[in-house]
Amino acid sequence: MRERAGFYSIIALLITIGVALSWTRSSELDIPFFPGTQLPVWLIEARVDFVADGEAVLASLSVPDDAPGFRLLAEQSASPGYGFSMLDGHDTRRGEWSVRQATGSQTLYYKSQFVPVDQDATDRQHQRIPPTPQQVLWQEPESTAAAELLASATRRSSTDLSLVRELLKQIKAPGSDQNTNLLLSDMGTSQLLVRLLNQAGVPAREAMGLRLEDARRNQSLTPLVDVYAEGQWQIFDPDTGRQGLPDNTLLWHRGSGSVLDVMGGRNSDVRFSMIRQTVPALELGQSQFQDHGLSRFSLYQLPIEEQSMLKLLLLLPLGALVVAFMRILVGIKTSGTFMPVLIALAFLQTSLVPGLIAFTGIVGLGLMLRGYLSRLNLLLVSRIATLIVLVIFLTSILTVLGHEIGFSVGMTITFFPMIIIAWTIERMSIIWEEEGPYEVLSQGAGSLLVATLAYALMQWDLMSHLTFNFPEVHLIILALILLTGQYTGYKLTELYRFREMSKDDD
Repeated sequence: MRERAGFYSIIALLITIGVALSWTRSSELDIPFFPGTQLPVWLIEARVDFVADGEAVLASLSVPDDAPGFRLLAEQSASPGYGFSMLDGHDTRRGEWSVRQATGSQTLYYKSQFVPVDQDATDRQHQRIPPTPQQVLWQEPESTAAAELLASATRRSSTDLSLVRELLKQIKAPGSDQNTNLLLSDMGTSQLLVRLLNQAGVPAREAMGLRLEDARRNQSLTPLVDVYAEGQWQIFDPDTGRQGLPDNTLLWHRGSGSVLDVMGGRNSDVRFSMIRQTVPALELGQSQFQDHGLSRFSLYQLPIEEQSMLKLLLLLPLGALVVAFMRILVGIKTSGTFMPVLIALAFLQTSLVPGLIAFTGIVGLGLMLRGYLSRLNLLLVSRIATLIVLVIFLTSILTVLGHEIGFSVGMTITFFPMIIIAWTIERMSIIWEEEGPYEVLSQGAGSLLVATLAYALMQWDLMSHLTFNFPEVHLIILALILLTGQYTGYKLTELYRFREMSKDDD
């Protein structure tokens, strides 16, 4: 009893480790569990235009890193004649172009690719040490109007976030009072809200977002308000008054400084174009996490030749599972224990029908030749060596015939293990002599049936994807094979064989 408990504990441990490692690999490296999964990618192009004054030019554009809800996949600059570099500041990243001299109209391009991700997980990266509210200076009568507007909103609020919402309600209310209209006559909604919040002791700053729409050109940034409350920066949409980023909006700029600065030029402007693409999730995960710790244990780090070899070898445990199930639980007889796995592996190299033709053709002709060899009374070693030579000759002949008739049967034959086939022919001939042709046909048909089922499972795209991209799955396969080995009941063929006895008992 204790041994069985230990055995089932090992089974549970193998399955748990396999599932846990597979889930970790999928979540950390974004490798999908299903082949062919597609993910959206936004390709965004920022175009900077200005007129150079004929002297040195230094242009600086605020660019996002990992914005809330998005992950930066790739970025590049396309601006001939200009030097380009990325600068990481305290709270912002900037792309900087420079040239010794430029005259007339200039156009600079910055291109980036962003992948949508979980917004909450990304937003936590933008938490900051509590900042100091900016000093706000007003002139009369704006100072009095701001004080009255702020006092009215303060009375209706209890927290910093509720103060933001109350201020937005008053600013956006239809038919706003004279104080609001006076303040809005000199500035926009986002700028007014930022100034009022800083005056109330709540750190706030302007931010800029890019609304993402497929195949759009010449788009501008949308002003947003970034408020520090409850230990992190939080975005408000001044147009709608809602907290959080608007749908399909990329937070392009946040922090101090302007979006675009140009020294040595005038009439500068930045416009955006965007397009939505789809890419395979597997390729995307590989490109994003090449240097990740788990990726170093990925088979994709190996040379292509070794990857191709392992991709086939890692399918063998699936064939072994099918053989164990069919022999132990179903009761199918096969020629050799794992000969069907080797046959199924050969089928994978070409296809099922040519493989069946090749196998039956070689074994059938081999049995005929083996019948003649038995009359020569050769020793076992000589018989096997002779069969190997004959199998190679048969393979060559069928390959040539297949080529002449335009059938790829020869290609299939070359992948069959010659020595194994020779042993199979020898074994079947002995069974023919001892137990008759029926047993040979039974074991041969059973081997082909099991090989066909193993081939069907091994060539399934899902299984090929899981065994190669998630090697931990083999721990689960091992656990299933061990469980199968514990079965001691009747096989399905035995239940069918003794079905009449159960009728008599009734």
